[in-house]
Amino acid sequence: MMESQQANRKNEHLSLAIASFKQAHTHHYFNQIRLIHNALPEMSTTDVDPRVQLGPHLHLEWPFYLEAMTGGSNQAMKVNRTLAHQAARHHLAIATGSLSIAIREPATRPSFTVVREEDPAGLVFANLSAGTSLQAAQTAIKLLHADALELHLNAAQELTMMEGDRNFHWIDNIKCLVKALPVPIIVKEVGFGMSQQTIRRLLAAGVRYINISGRGGTNFALIENRRSHGLGLPELNKWGQTTPESLLEARVIKDPSPTIIASGGIINPLDVIKAGVLGAQTVGVAGYFLNILIRHGENALDEELCRWQEEILRLLTLLGCQRFTDLSHRVDFVLQGDLYDYARQRKLI
Repeated sequence: MMESQQANRKNEHLSLAIASFKQAHTHHYFNQIRLIHNALPEMSTTDVDPRVQLGPHLHLEWPFYLEAMTGGSNQAMKVNRTLAHQAARHHLAIATGSLSIAIREPATRPSFTVVREEDPAGLVFANLSAGTSLQAAQTAIKLLHADALELHLNAAQELTMMEGDRNFHWIDNIKCLVKALPVPIIVKEVGFGMSQQTIRRLLAAGVRYINISGRGGTNFALIENRRSHGLGLPELNKWGQTTPESLLEARVIKDPSPTIIASGGIINPLDVIKAGVLGAQTVGVAGYFLNILIRHGENALDEELCRWQEEILRLLTLLGCQRFTDLSHRVDFVLQGDLYDYARQRKLI
């Protein structure tokens, strides 16, 4: 089947995300967080309950999930089929890439609906721009029988794209979608982080689920600059707050307290735990798992997901935490380097 220009762009995103994986992960910002060892955990691994209740309608079996990656092309359909199969096998929630192409080009819809076909009983999150229409959002939810809808904030990415949007009046639309839609709305960045000011504005708009998605993982400014062949905005390659910085920004907000999801630069189970210590209620992982799948195949991804689940149980035991959400109020930590400087200047500690 002939693919459209937008479908080809989805393929470019996939290939460039893999090609730039090492460059995007040059700095591992979670290394600037040290956890204080608990020599008397007084529990066993069988005491750990890895389930996470994000709200009345979002029950996760594990404190991490497969974050939004792709969709909209034949290649993307193969990737989504495999990811959804693994999500079902390991009882993990999964988010799709943006369904905007599926709204405009119905022929691409099977590359998204394959996720629900492979994972009929699991948690599936649809994904659209924060500027999407109510009708488009309803269509996306119906297509996937979605349990939640992610609305992504991607101003930095769009401004780097030569063909990208230049209009970002989103907050009123987000408020309307939160009120009108029947499923939980997760508002997420795409890798540039969030400040406490942004989080407070989202809370005021009625948003309760916020994915701070910081710098440190898949870098869409870097990807779009490579696509633009010198006509992009290279100044944004290191733009935004890191994931730990964004978690510290969210941590100071208490009334009302948002449900915080972390993503961006998560590459091992200890990162998941550290994100929980800084206040994340669950963690999304995209680029790391995609890289394993594309470079090493489905069996390698299967083994890696098994390893993560086993190690998370062990790490929670070591820290004396029966549940993932215990981490934020039971585990002490210290910050180092740039993260410590950032926290002091922003008066977050």
